[in-house]
Amino acid sequence: MKKRNKKEDSYLVKACLLGDEKATVKLVKKWHLVFCKVAYTYTKDRDVAKDIAQESWSKILTKLDSIKDSEKFESWALSIVKSKTIDYLRSDKRKKELLTKYYIENSNIKRETENVGENYRQILKKEIESLSEGQKAVIKLYYIQEYSLKEISAILKISVGTAKSRMFHARERLKKIILNSKL
Repeated sequence: MKKRNKKEDSYLVKACLLGDEKATVKLVKKWHLVFCKVAYTYTKDRDVAKDIAQESWSKILTKLDSIKDSEKFESWALSIVKSKTIDYLRSDKRKKELLTKYYIENSNIKRETENVGENYRQILKKEIESLSEGQKAVIKLYYIQEYSLKEISAILKISVGTAKSRMFHARERLKKIILNSKL
């Protein structure tokens, strides 16, 4: 029975090489499911196995004229399927390693950024508390309570110009502290 299959494969391969589309369709119908099963054995993913079988067919049909003995189609074609499967597995492994590396690096960056941000907040809190009472009040009302300078001047019973001046000097002091701190 195997000889007949090899003979049939040989006939179909020769007919494909002569441009017989029906022979190509028969060859594909005969072997496609086998190729899918072989790829599935390694990948354990039906969709990936189908894609690999399809890619294998593309290579098989373009390289069909390079087969030396058309009776050895089965082993020749299966070696292509296995090769494509191994290529996929290697590529998939590299992608997973790169994704893992990316997530690890980004989670470290996120933690470092959070730590730096927390350090800045602590430094700013401390430095805001060290400002003069007038500057501290303007900064807190403006940034924390979100009052406008006009509203701050009314609350503190100072002119808008004085509120602006206190805001400017407080910002300059905080800016120097931030620029000089090495976090």
